[in-house]
Amino acid sequence: MTIELKPLTAADAEAHCAGEDELTVRWLTGGYGDVEGTAGYFEELAANAAAGVGKRGLGIWKDGRLCGYVDYTPDLADGIEPDDVALAYGVHPWARGQGVAVEAVRLICDVLRADVVGKRAAIRVEPENTASVRVAQKAGFRYVRDYPSSRDTQPDGTPTIFSLYLLDL
Repeated sequence: MTIELKPLTAADAEAHCAGEDELTVRWLTGGYGDVEGTAGYFEELAANAAAGVGKRGLGIWKDGRLCGYVDYTPDLADGIEPDDVALAYGVHPWARGQGVAVEAVRLICDVLRADVVGKRAAIRVEPENTASVRVAQKAGFRYVRDYPSSRDTQPDGTPTIFSLYLLDL
């Protein structure tokens, strides 16, 4: 199995949207994307990468096929320290349970080290998202604490509770 991270382009939007399911919506996006909006979002991520600011995202490719997404946000100020870099990821259903997310997290951490972005990688995960908790643990992150988000809320309006996992870069 070969896992690679590559910049996403507008041409990848259709395959990306086709890989969304209930779990992707529940834990990552909050709603299903459409091809046009997703293509625009990928262009924003590319512009951020070119400028070296804000959230940057990459596609996860398994054996040459798009199978997910990973991003990093170096300036998120919700429960993490200023030098921490927040990671988020999602894997399409057909590629789950194969170690893809763990390898993608390891690869994005290599990117952060090479580009000298932040001092620690941070995974903020709802404790009920047991698959993502396992990814953090298998990728070598250490559990730090649970905390209420200052920006994310549940459908009933209460703050989302996140478990924070950190890895020194």
